[in-house]
Amino acid sequence: MLSKTLVDEMNEQIMHELYSAYLYLSMSAHFEARNLVGFAHWMRIQAKEEVEHAMKFFDFINDRGEKVMLHAIEKPPAEFKSVTSIFEMALEHERKVTGRINHIYDIAVQEKDFASQAFLDWFVTEQVEEEKSALQIVETLKLVGEQGEALLILDQQLGEREEEEDED
Repeated sequence: MLSKTLVDEMNEQIMHELYSAYLYLSMSAHFEARNLVGFAHWMRIQAKEEVEHAMKFFDFINDRGEKVMLHAIEKPPAEFKSVTSIFEMALEHERKVTGRINHIYDIAVQEKDFASQAFLDWFVTEQVEEEKSALQIVETLKLVGEQGEALLILDQQLGEREEEEDED
């Protein structure tokens, strides 16, 4: 059984994960409109992963005998300045998600909810990967700039991203 505090925080996290998917889909749409299909592809895979993360919380809440309560999802931005600013926004967003996961984990530790801690361990590790990936792209964009062949090569490389197998 989960405490009311953990149920509330995990239900809110479902909303945050689904907002993340919306945000990445909006970014993908922006890239599609600019004919940067590799960047668009990368963001679509990112969006799909965020939905999977939301469903992990959804299933965990249900598995613990509690009720999922869905929250309204805010509309994401639709206009963006540049490729670099989009990935900087993605990195900042992932850092906020990391903060939320750490907050939920801290509650689980305080409540000595070992099952929740074990569940959240996956998210802690995942957030390290999410931040690293976004940071690498930001740093690469800062090196190559947003004009010419280098941007197109990076677009092509990101277009080769494959979906990861779900590891439960």
